[in-house]
Amino acid sequence: MTTPIEEPAWKQRAVERSLKTAKLRAEQRVQRFLDAAQAIITEKGSTDFTVQQVVDRSKQSLRSFYLQFDGKHELLLALFEDALGRAADQIRAAADGQSDPLDQLRVAVELLYELSRPDPSAARPLFTDFAPQLLISHPVEVKTAHAPLLALFTELMEKAAAEGKLRSGVNTRRIGAMTMQTVMFIAQSSSSADDATTKPIGAEEVWDFCSQGFAAR
Repeated sequence: MTTPIEEPAWKQRAVERSLKTAKLRAEQRVQRFLDAAQAIITEKGSTDFTVQQVVDRSKQSLRSFYLQFDGKHELLLALFEDALGRAADQIRAAADGQSDPLDQLRVAVELLYELSRPDPSAARPLFTDFAPQLLISHPVEVKTAHAPLLALFTELMEKAAAEGKLRSGVNTRRIGAMTMQTVMFIAQSSSSADDATTKPIGAEEVWDFCSQGFAAR
């Protein structure tokens, strides 16, 4: 039986450099498409745009676009995942400003609510328009996109549990997921109306409601 001959080390290094260069170029192309789409969304205040508009804005080719994405929906999904990742970073930074774990959770809940609620002046259609549709049509992708937020809320719940601030026996990951989902659902379905019969739900009210479910008495 013959022993397979290994590639020379110089050839392996050359191939590795070539792959790294190709990967870097692909990442740069993807980022240019994402930046172009985000700029259009910011200008329009909606996700109502065409793939061709993104291609033109990015100064790349249509062929290059379809090498990176299956279509507009996958592009929006990539933007949504990126936005949720940045939101998780923003919430973590704000929560880190508090020393008490329950205060950290309060900041996380209230900021997530503010970031998720409909606000015409803030122009966040990825959260307010695209996310509810995605939840119905692509639940698996939604779960993946929410992973950074879920990890953060689980971490905050674990810290609070370690200091005896949660009800005994709670599953921190499950309660973190339920809290995150409740906050986002309330935010996305809340109304901006404010008349004699309807008053908008506020972030403090959402925190009060959620904390009743997990905070120690």
